[in-house]
Amino acid sequence: MDMLKKFSHSSLALPLAALALLLLFNAIFVEDFFVIQVMDNGNLYGRPIDILYRASSLIILALGMTFVLATGGVDISVGAVVAISAATCCVLLGGDVSGIPEHPFFVAIIAALLVGVIAGIWNGTLVAKFKIQAMVATLILMTAGRGIAQLMTDGQIITVYYRPFSYIGGNIPGVMLPTAMIIAFLMVCLVIFLDRKTSLGLMIQSVGINPTASRYAGVKVTAVLFAVYIFSGFCAGTAGLIEGSLIRAADANNAGLNMEMDAILSATLGGTLMVGGRYYIGGTIIGAITIQTLTTTMYAIGVSADALPAVKAIVILLIIIIQSERFKTMFREWRLKSAGNKAAKEASNG
Repeated sequence: MDMLKKFSHSSLALPLAALALLLLFNAIFVEDFFVIQVMDNGNLYGRPIDILYRASSLIILALGMTFVLATGGVDISVGAVVAISAATCCVLLGGDVSGIPEHPFFVAIIAALLVGVIAGIWNGTLVAKFKIQAMVATLILMTAGRGIAQLMTDGQIITVYYRPFSYIGGNIPGVMLPTAMIIAFLMVCLVIFLDRKTSLGLMIQSVGINPTASRYAGVKVTAVLFAVYIFSGFCAGTAGLIEGSLIRAADANNAGLNMEMDAILSATLGGTLMVGGRYYIGGTIIGAITIQTLTTTMYAIGVSADALPAVKAIVILLIIIIQSERFKTMFREWRLKSAGNKAAKEASNG
């Protein structure tokens, strides 16, 4: 009983409960949802694998978003940065049907990641140096980003025939798990290391709670803000590589579309406060998996892609209500009242 009470107050309670409800729904209404098979080529196949596979880019984006939100900011440009990153890599590799890349593969990868870092530097400069509100600052790149990607690709979808490029969003020959899942796992390990083994996590929370007091305490607030936006851009660049490799092409219109909203939702579902000061890496990961499970579930039961945003909007509304102080106060009052009624009933029976 004590363990159950302790879990109910845990930061993971809400995302785990949401994920458990979705999985229970699928177990009842979606046939063979949990079946995992091994294909002839040795790769794993099944909806659970597909969920983790599709959630990989979202997990990476949400990790960067978590640090940004924890400082009291937000980065709504990550979806556009995904498009720019994918376009950069595909343009450098070229669309030659012979499969011969125009530039070395490692150069294209580094350039795509560097583009994400530059985007993070741009956002960090506007927020940390010029003190522009994060929403407004990142809105600039969100608006212009897809135009930049369109200019890079001349408004065309550039298909890449260089086979190793498909390994990033697919499988490396001989490896059962998709490469995207491995990249996401490595990114999670990096974030946990930064959070647990360095003082960065403490400084991020401090800035999110009170940047002025943090500055007087000796925390380099500007440097912290720069760091989180650069890391968010790096995560977006990495996700852009995966998304581009997934379709083996640069699609400036659709690459990363609305992924910034899913990243924010994943972080907030995991317990990260949008006002800053509190974040949970584990909750973010579970939140991203939950969002992807919701998407897969909706498709599995026949919900159209057009109706999916409405479902997500309902989820966002419920999260906002549950995380509000008014709801928490009402919930505490209800628990106290229930405990009082139970005690009174036991006293009358005794």
